[in-house]
Amino acid sequence: MDSVDLEVLRRSVEWLDAGKRVLLVTVVKTWGSSPRSPGALLAVREDGQVVGSVSGGCIEDDIVERSRREGAYVKRPQAVPCGGTIQLVLEPLSRDSRLAELLEEVQRGQLVARRLDLESASVTLAPARAGDGLAFDGETLVTVHGPRYRMLMIGAGQLSKYLAQIAVGLDYQVTVCDPRVEYTDTWDIPGVTLVKTMPDDTVIEMKLDERCAVVALTHDPKLDDLALMEALKSPAFYVGALGSRANNAKRRKRLEEFDLTREQIARLHGPIGLYVGSRTPPEIAISILAEITAVKNGVALPDIAQVAVAKEKLGPSAVCATTET
Repeated sequence: MDSVDLEVLRRSVEWLDAGKRVLLVTVVKTWGSSPRSPGALLAVREDGQVVGSVSGGCIEDDIVERSRREGAYVKRPQAVPCGGTIQLVLEPLSRDSRLAELLEEVQRGQLVARRLDLESASVTLAPARAGDGLAFDGETLVTVHGPRYRMLMIGAGQLSKYLAQIAVGLDYQVTVCDPRVEYTDTWDIPGVTLVKTMPDDTVIEMKLDERCAVVALTHDPKLDDLALMEALKSPAFYVGALGSRANNAKRRKRLEEFDLTREQIARLHGPIGLYVGSRTPPEIAISILAEITAVKNGVALPDIAQVAVAKEKLGPSAVCATTET
C-alpha cells in the first residue's frame, strides 16, 4: 500500500480511539480512466472530515453525504468526471474492524491480508504474499496492506539520506548498508534499517525478489561491486550504480571478471537516474527514483531521458546532470 493509504489507516484508528464514527471506503474495481486503482482507501469522519482519496476529488463530496448510512455495502459502479467508472465498498468501522491490529502489523513491516465479510461485518487478518492483490466477489472483500517493495542502498552518505526519505514516502521498505563507521555514526533517518555488514553478505541475506531495487552509491568498488555482483544474479527488478559514463564502463569491465553472464551485466543501470537537470542531492535523489519508478511500472522511456544519452547528445548543455559523478 502507498503512504497515502497508510495515513488513512492511522487517522481512522485515531478517530475510533477518540470515539468518532468512521466510514472506510475502498475502491474494489475500476473501468476506463480512473484516478485511483483498486485497493485505494478513503476514510470519512462523522463530521465530514476526510483523509485519503478514491477518485481524486471527483465523488468524495457525494460519499461524505452518504457516510451516515449503517452497514457495510457495495456502492454501484459510478462514473467519474475524468471519464472512468469505479465501484466502492463502504464500511462503517468499529472496534471489531481490527484496524489497530492491522496498522500495528503494517508498521512492523508485515504484509497483511484483511478479509471483510460484508453481511456480518466480521474481519480476519492473515499473512499475505507480495504477489497477492485485492479480491472481491460481491460478498467478501480481501485487501492487502503493507510494504510491497524493498530497496537496498549501498552507502550512508548525504545522497542516501535524501533517497531514503523519498523512498520511504513511496512505501519502500528501505535498508541502507554501509560498513564504514564514519558514515553510519551520523545516520539519522527514521523508518530506515541501517546495517553495517559487507554489501555482498547483505544482498544474500535479504533474499532479493522481483519486488526489490538495489542502488550502489559509494563510488568505492570494494563496496559497490560486491553488492552488484550478487544483486545482478537476483530477480531484483532494478539494479543500478552511481557514476559517470567512464566509471560505468570500467565497472562493467570489472564485473566481467566475476561469475556473471553478459545478460546479467546488461541489467545494470548506470549512470543512474533520468535527465532532469539535477544539481543538488535532493534533485539527484528524485532523478534516481523517477527511473526506478518507471522501471517498476514497466514504462519505456525515450533514450534521451537517460543521463548518459542526454550528455552525449546535448554536450555541454547537459553538464548539470550530476547523477553522472
